[in-house]
Amino acid sequence: MNIIKELEKLNCGRVIKDCNLKEYTTYQMDGIADAIIFPTSIDDLKTILRFLKKQNAKYKIIGNGSNLIFDNHYDGILIKLEELNHLNIEDTHIVVGAGYSIMKLALKVSRMGLSGLEFATGIPGTVGGAVFMNAGAYKSDMGYIVKSVTVLTPELEIKELTNKELEFHYRTSFLQTHPNYICLEAKIDLIHGNQEEIMELIKERKKRRLETQPLEYPSAGSVFRNPDGDFAGRLVELIGYKGKKIGGAEVSKKHANFIINKGNATGKDIKNLIGEIIEKVKERTGIELKVEQEFVE
Repeated sequence: MNIIKELEKLNCGRVIKDCNLKEYTTYQMDGIADAIIFPTSIDDLKTILRFLKKQNAKYKIIGNGSNLIFDNHYDGILIKLEELNHLNIEDTHIVVGAGYSIMKLALKVSRMGLSGLEFATGIPGTVGGAVFMNAGAYKSDMGYIVKSVTVLTPELEIKELTNKELEFHYRTSFLQTHPNYICLEAKIDLIHGNQEEIMELIKERKKRRLETQPLEYPSAGSVFRNPDGDFAGRLVELIGYKGKKIGGAEVSKKHANFIINKGNATGKDIKNLIGEIIEKVKERTGIELKVEQEFVE
């Protein structure tokens, strides 16, 4: 049976065969996935998952692909939740779909004078991805503002997890340690703030990011977590890897904790560069750097 043809027959969302990973990852890496499907509702998502599980087919849920490193070919089905993008704002309480852009949401609520999501105005992921990774910046993260999350369990049941149950810690969460749970929507609590001050802070931070980060090139943001009391970028500089290239992947000359795609970088190029850095830093300092990004097999 041709799984992709059967997937199309389910009529549960647009299907693109042999999709180019360049279009679905912020690294814009070269590569192909067998297919990508865009479910239009939670019921569609359940139908797709039941079908794929029955066929024992390989699949992966993705957001904006802002933390993913694929090999050249993903021999499975990508499920992109961008259609799950509902948004309801009542005073300081927000209910938002997993497929909604976290950057777009952060800018929207900040312009309304709501405070608490300013840190996310430079994060190019979805709400679901941000919860999964416990995305953060400027000494704040999703764990500070998420009240609860609605998930689809491995048994395809809908369940609500509280902030405590989500086990938010530095760049991790319950969803990361239990990847078969899928974030469907998040409830977020913010506070009232001064709109002018909020927007001025965002403007200052954007200016600083443009000056210190290689935002003009495709990347997935910070590659490594900062070790306790140190900075990953400093350690990468210490081993002389600022500007180091493998294929089309390069350690940014602007910020050593960024790997950028200088043109036609493959997932293998990026992976090999990350592996070399981990090895050299361990040799030189005894510190084992932890990768913030995900290698998709």
